Amino acid sequence: MTFLQIQRDGPILTVTMNQPETRNALTGNTAVDEFVALCDDVRKDTSVKVIILTGAGPIFSSGGNVKDMKRFFDDALTPDLIREEYRQGIQRIPNAMYQLDVPVICAVNGPAIGAGLDLTCMCDIRIAADNATFAESFVRVGIVPGDGGAWLLPRAVGYAKASEMAFTGEAITAQEALACGLVSRVVPADQLLAEAHKLAAKIAANPGSVMRMTKRLLREGQLASLASLLEMSAGFQAVAHKTADHREAVTAFIEKRAPKFQ
Repeated sequence: MTFLQIQRDGPILTVTMNQPETRNALTGNTAVDEFVALCDDVRKDTSVKVIILTGAGPIFSSGGNVKDMKRFFDDALTPDLIREEYRQGIQRIPNAMYQLDVPVICAVNGPAIGAGLDLTCMCDIRIAADNATFAESFVRVGIVPGDGGAWLLPRAVGYAKASEMAFTGEAITAQEALACGLVSRVVPADQLLAEAHKLAAKIAANPGSVMRMTKRLLREGQLASLASLLEMSAGFQAVAHKTADHREAVTAFIEKRAPKFQ
């Protein structure tokens, strides 16, 4: 049984984590390989303009499979082996997601716990159902955020709030997530996917190539100096000005009609 269920509607992919019996856990299954394969496929397929990521069942994702962690009690699994398992395992998800140039909307349908919360932070936009909760709960099971959460969460909510969440492990509600900027909107649970699709349609109405460049600039802007980002922006802009979609957008604006992008 595959972990990810993928449905396509034109340029929009809806990706559903579909193992509710494991609370959509990200370890102990094929989740890592499937996320990496998805990102590889989308990167090559320029007709995809936006992804919606959600979970099946009442929980978005419980993160790591806690029951599976008992195997680390075995003395044969040395710290060096465990470190390499993380490198070749769950850490491949943030690496793949970060390199993805297509905008990703995370439709958080329920609790997002541990690595499940960090997975939401790998997405560009987060919409929460009103019954969703969020917890950076690693400390409560005696481990650290091994999937990059210490890098991801502070960029979503700021250092102080990320520290509070990581040091206590306590869950916050959807409304608290909205207040700290973790999500951009909260909607009734039965309207979550409809709202995500409305937003995806607005994004998909724009030129795909320019969208991918825009996302790359936003990503690089988190790390680059202003001077470096300006240089990259100038290069991307030179490419954008020569696209057929730019020509169509300007022409449509002058002619006062809706553009028809390729």
